[in-house]
Amino acid sequence: METIQNADIQDISVDNVKAQANRVYTYLQEQMPSLIGFCVRVVLAIVVFLVARKVIAWIIGILKKSLENINVDKGVVQFACSIARLVLYLLLIFNIGISLGIKESSVAALLGTAGVTVGLALQGGLANVAGGVMILLFKPFQVGDYIIQDQANGCEGTVSRIDMYYTTLLSVDNKNIVIPNGTLANSTVINVTARNHRRLEIKVGISYRSDIRRAREILEQILLDDPDTNTDSEMVVFVDELGESAVVMGLRVWVETDNYWPVKWRMNQRIKEEFDAQGIVIPFNQMDVHIHQQENK
Repeated sequence: METIQNADIQDISVDNVKAQANRVYTYLQEQMPSLIGFCVRVVLAIVVFLVARKVIAWIIGILKKSLENINVDKGVVQFACSIARLVLYLLLIFNIGISLGIKESSVAALLGTAGVTVGLALQGGLANVAGGVMILLFKPFQVGDYIIQDQANGCEGTVSRIDMYYTTLLSVDNKNIVIPNGTLANSTVINVTARNHRRLEIKVGISYRSDIRRAREILEQILLDDPDTNTDSEMVVFVDELGESAVVMGLRVWVETDNYWPVKWRMNQRIKEEFDAQGIVIPFNQMDVHIHQQENK
C-alpha cells in the first residue's frame, strides 16, 4: 500500500510540474509579440540615441559658427552652447521615453521630480549657473583675459573657457585650473589685461655712499633708451625711501599690457648691468659676527 501511495504522489508531482510548465509556455507564447515589440523599440531607441547625438553635435556646431559670425563674445558662445546641449539632450530623453510606451504625463512628472530632486541636491550647481549668467552679463572678464582670483588660495591664469558651471583658466605653466562660476561671481577678481596699458614700477636700493644723482640719471637714460618706454611722457624716476641700509630708488612708466613682463625683466637686467658699470653699489643684507674670548682665571 505504501508503494502505491508513493507512486501516486510522484505522478501527482510530475503532473503539477507539467501543468506549471504548460502555463509558463502558454504565457510566453501570448506575451511573445509584446516582448518582441518592446525589444525592437529598445533597439530602435538606442539607434535613435546614437544618431541623435551626432545630430545634436551638428546643431551645436552650427549654433557656434552662427554666433561667431555675428561677433558674439567667445564666452557667451561657450555658455550658450552648453545650455543648448543640455536642452537638446533633455528633449531627446523625453521623446525616447514616449517611444518606449511611457505616457507623456508620466515622463513630464518624472523629469519634474528629477529636476526638483537634483536642484535640491545640487544647489551649488544652480549657484554656478547663476554665477555664469552674471559673468556673461556684467563681463568682469572675457575669454583671453588674464585674471587673478584675489582671495585665500586664489588662482590665476588666462581664461580659456566659460561654460555653464565652470570657468577654465590656463596657467603660465600650461595647467588647466577649473573654478566654479559661483565662486568667481562671489569673490574679488583682478583682471590684469582689461586695459591696454599698465603702469610699471620698479624699485632698487643703492648704497648710501653711492651718488644719488648719478643713479637717477642712469635710470632715466634706461627709460629713454628702451623702445617700449621712450614714448611715455609721464615716466618718472624718484627717491622712494631712505631705508635702514639703502636709499630706495624707483621708476614708473606706462607700457603696453602685452609687453609688461618682457619690459620688467629687461629693465631689471639693464639696471643691474648699468649700476655695476657705473660703480653704483646695490647693497645686500649682511651680518657682522664678533667673537669675544674670555681669559681663563
